[in-house]
Amino acid sequence: MNGIVIRTKNLQKSFKVKKETVKAVDGINLEIKAGEIFGFLGPNGAGKTTTLRMLATLLPIDSGEAMVAGFNVKTEPGEVRKHVGYVSQLGGADEEATGLEDLILQGRLYGMPMREVRARVAELTEALQLEDFADRKVKTYSGGQQRRLNVATGIIHRPDVLFLDEPTTGLDPQNRANLWVQVKKLRDSGTTIFLTTHYLEEADALSDRLAIMDNGKIVAAGTPRDLKAQISGDGIIIKPLGNGHSNETITKYMTDLAFVKEARIEGDAIHLYVHDGSKALPEIISMLEKRKIGVETVSLSQPSLDDVFLKQTGRSLRDTSSSEGAK
Repeated sequence: MNGIVIRTKNLQKSFKVKKETVKAVDGINLEIKAGEIFGFLGPNGAGKTTTLRMLATLLPIDSGEAMVAGFNVKTEPGEVRKHVGYVSQLGGADEEATGLEDLILQGRLYGMPMREVRARVAELTEALQLEDFADRKVKTYSGGQQRRLNVATGIIHRPDVLFLDEPTTGLDPQNRANLWVQVKKLRDSGTTIFLTTHYLEEADALSDRLAIMDNGKIVAAGTPRDLKAQISGDGIIIKPLGNGHSNETITKYMTDLAFVKEARIEGDAIHLYVHDGSKALPEIISMLEKRKIGVETVSLSQPSLDDVFLKQTGRSLRDTSSSEGAK
C-alpha cells in the first residue's frame, strides 16, 4: 500500500461529563504515510486514545471525516477492520487460555484457514520471541510478555495499519526497549504503525513523524528533528532560591541579556533558550551572583520535545502527563 494510509479532516468527538459537554477531539487534521511509524504524543487526557478508537471504528465519529487504508471509517467500518490491527492499553488476551490458543482464536476470527493460522502463529512466536512461554496460560505472563503477545494478536492477519495505544505503559526499561525493537521491525516489514504515547523518549526514538496533542487539538506536527529545530540553540533550566527576588523579576533580568533568545517561567523554574549554552551559562551565573540570587539547581541541555510542548502550550509535558486523567 502506497501513499497516504490515514487521513482525517476536522475530526471531532465530545462526551457528556456531569451534564457538561467536553470536547475530547477538537477538529484534528492528519495525514499518515504508508510504511511509517507515526507517533501521537501528549499528556494523559489530551484525546489521543479517543482519536485512535475512532480511527479503529471502536467509537463513532461525531463530525468530520476519516479514511483508513483507503476506506471511509463512517460508511465502511467493516472494510476498515479487515485492514487494521488494534492493541489497546489493557490488551485483550484471554488470561485463562495459552498464548498459542489466543493467537489461533484471533486468526480464526479473521477468517484465516487453520493451516494458514498455524503457519502465521509459528512465524509470530519466533519473530516476537514468544516460544519459551507461548504454551503457558496468559495469566502467568510478565507485563513485557503480555505486551508482545498483544502485538502478535494485533498483527496475525497482516494488517496494513497497526494501532498501538500506549504500548509500553507499565513496562520496565528493558522490556520497553525490547518492544521498541519489535515495533521498528514491523515498520521495516511494511506495516504502517500509529502509536500513542506520553513518553517523550519513546516518541523521539520511534517516530518517523509525530503530532503533539493537547486538550483535543494538535499543537505541533513534523519529524522529531524538525520539531526540536523550532527551538534554536540550547536550553537552560534554572531553579532560583530567590533571596527576595520573584521569578518574574529574575526572568526580566535574564531577558535583558543580549544572548537570551527566550525566557519563560514554569512552576518554580525558569526556562531559557540561548544560542550557545556553554558560553551563556557562566555569564548567567555571574549575573545572578552579582544580584545575590542563589540557585538551587541549574541544567543545560539541547532542545527536546518537551521544550516544543512547553513553547506551544506554556507548560511542560512531563508535568501534565503525571497529573491528568486519560480520555
